[in-house]
Amino acid sequence: MKLVEAIIKPEKLDAVLAALTEIGYPGITITEVRGHGKQKGVTHQWRGNEYTVTFIPKIKVEVVVLDEDLNRTLDVFVRKCRTGSIGDGKLFVLDVEQSVRVRTGDVGIKAI
Repeated sequence: MKLVEAIIKPEKLDAVLAALTEIGYPGITITEVRGHGKQKGVTHQWRGNEYTVTFIPKIKVEVVVLDEDLNRTLDVFVRKCRTGSIGDGKLFVLDVEQSVRVRTGDVGIKAI
């Protein structure tokens, strides 16, 4: 099993949720996060004054997927989140050694 951690623009969340549900992964965790990449934030103008937003609001989506579904899941994120602009997001893939459903005690694939 793999854990996909995706940092995406907030406005892309609904499209990602719909696409993940469509491929059979409705169970996800979502966290509101803030951060920046290489661009170190963005500069805006308001009423003639410039100000810099160092930490940009993003959404972190976490989903555990079967190894055989990894590429399909990554493709969902890329297709639904890519605009071609700086700040489209990042995907991270981590190994999941074990999972346990607390309510039933199911382990492994049965627990996801």
